[in-house]
Amino acid sequence: MESNEIKNLERLKKISALYFSTLKPSNDKKGGYTAQMKLANYSELGCVIAETIKLCIIALDQDAHKVSEINKTQPINVSLILEMVLEMFPSDEFEVLDEINRMFVSDFQSVTQ
Repeated sequence: MESNEIKNLERLKKISALYFSTLKPSNDKKGGYTAQMKLANYSELGCVIAETIKLCIIALDQDAHKVSEINKTQPINVSLILEMVLEMFPSDEFEVLDEINRMFVSDFQSVTQ
């Protein structure tokens, strides 16, 4: 039994190293993590920030039409916001959760039988 647990732990370490890629340990002493987004340039970063702020204003303010009056020529680019959210979506981590589930499901079944 212990030999099987050791093998599972080793496998879990390998899988984790392969799939847990969305969060990177930060270099500061606080022990936090950093999630990175891929952007083409500073202009795109500026657009993402501005669009996010506009979206938040509309979500919070009943008089949100004032924002669209100010920027009639530039409506909120919801597509850009959703693209950035998709970039942050931890799909690799979900894959590792599937792997962990498959790895331990046989152990759970043998315990219950």
